[in-house]
Amino acid sequence: MLNKNMNIKNIQKQLSDFADERDWDQFHNPKNLAMALSVEASELVEIFQWLTPEQSEAIMSSGESEHVKEEMADIMIYLIRMADKLNVDLENGVILNCGSIDMKLIWYK
Repeated sequence: MLNKNMNIKNIQKQLSDFADERDWDQFHNPKNLAMALSVEASELVEIFQWLTPEQSEAIMSSGESEHVKEEMADIMIYLIRMADKLNVDLENGVILNCGSIDMKLIWYK
């Protein structure tokens, strides 16, 4: 059972241990993880595919809310696992990217 502490390094360690216990590390290379991430993102897109904008905004009040949560969690798991395998600091990357977005917004004004 994963610890509920939302700390990326902690989650990476738990996911790594989980994969090691099942001998899955042999399959968790960047290519396979990128492909799995893409599949999970596509499964999330599929839920929203034919909804109106209004229906998509109300999705969490529908019978699909658990499905949305599951797909989003799967995406995050694969992303965190891939970052671990590639030694990418996601927390720092998000901070730097947000700063970059701020700079882009300044240029577009």
